[in-house]
Amino acid sequence: KKLSTSKEDLRQIRNRLSINDWLFINACQGIVNGDIDLVKAYLKQGGDRTRQLTSNEILVFNDTLNYSVGSSLIDLAIRFHQSDVLTLLLTPAPVEAHKRLPSQSNPDIAASIREEVSLSLRQHKGDCPCYYFTQQTTFTLPNDIKHFCDDVHKKVMEEIVDLNVLTELEEENSVINWCVELVDELQSKLYPLWNRTAGDCLLDSVLQATWGVSDRESTLRRALADSLVDCTSQFYIKCKETELQQSHAQGFSLDEEQLKADWSSILSLADQKGKSLEQAHIFVLSHILRRPIIVYGVKIVKNFRGEKLGLVN
Repeated sequence: KKLSTSKEDLRQIRNRLSINDWLFINACQGIVNGDIDLVKAYLKQGGDRTRQLTSNEILVFNDTLNYSVGSSLIDLAIRFHQSDVLTLLLTPAPVEAHKRLPSQSNPDIAASIREEVSLSLRQHKGDCPCYYFTQQTTFTLPNDIKHFCDDVHKKVMEEIVDLNVLTELEEENSVINWCVELVDELQSKLYPLWNRTAGDCLLDSVLQATWGVSDRESTLRRALADSLVDCTSQFYIKCKETELQQSHAQGFSLDEEQLKADWSSILSLADQKGKSLEQAHIFVLSHILRRPIIVYGVKIVKNFRGEKLGLVN
C-alpha cells in the first residue's frame, strides 16, 4: 500500500533528528506533562535554554494545541505554570568540567593538520570522479596520558572523552574493548571522543577518528557534496535500490518522483553546513575514506542520572 507523501516526509524528518534534538523534544513534552527530569536531562547535555521549536519539530509532536513554532522551554514553563521548571531554566548553569576536542589543545598544529587533510583529497579519474583520501590515517591519543598522576589523568579524560557513551559501549553492551588480548596485553583501547552536537557531528567524528581534528573548515563536507553531484548517476542507483528494499520491507512503495525528491534532499543536506546527514552520505563518505564506517546508534535516551527515559525514535 502506498503511503502519502506527508507521512514519508515525517519519517525523513524524524530520521534526521539528532540525540540532542530528541532531548529537546522530550524536554518540551516534560514541561507539558510535568516531568522536570526530562528538562534536566536536556540541560545536562549542554542544551540551549533559549532554543525555540521549529516547524519540523511541531510536525513530530503532531500537537498544535500545546506546541507552537518559536516557543522556548521558558515559554512553555510559563504557559503551563511549571514554576519549578521555570526556576531551573532561569538559574545560571553550574560550572562543570570544560569539554573540548583534542585538537583544541594546540590550534596551530590543528591548523597544519587541516591543511594536510585538504592536500590529501584527490578526485578519481573516469566516469565516477569521487573524492578520496590519498593517505590512510588513524588518530591515537598520546601514550603519555597514561603516565599522568591519577587526578590529572582523570581530568584530561573527562575533558576529551564522552564518559557516558564509554560506559554504554563498554559495560552495558560490550561493543568496544571486549578483546582481552588488545586491551590487557597490547594496552590498546577505543575511546569515544567528545564531539560537537551540531549537524556536522558525523563529519567531525570521521575526521577525529582519522586525523584528530574536526571539520571546522567544511573540507570534508565540500568533498562529500561535490562527490554526490559529480557521481550522481552511480550513487543514485545504489541509494534507489536501498530505498526500495527498505520500503518493501516496511510494507509500502515509493514511486520515481518520490525517489528523485529524496535524492534532491540528500544533495541539498550535503551542501549545507550544520545539516544532519543520512545513510546515503555515510555510504559516500566510506568511498572518500576508502574504509568502512560503522555507525552505532543508542537505543535508549537516558536522563542526567543515567535512568532510562525511552526508546530513541
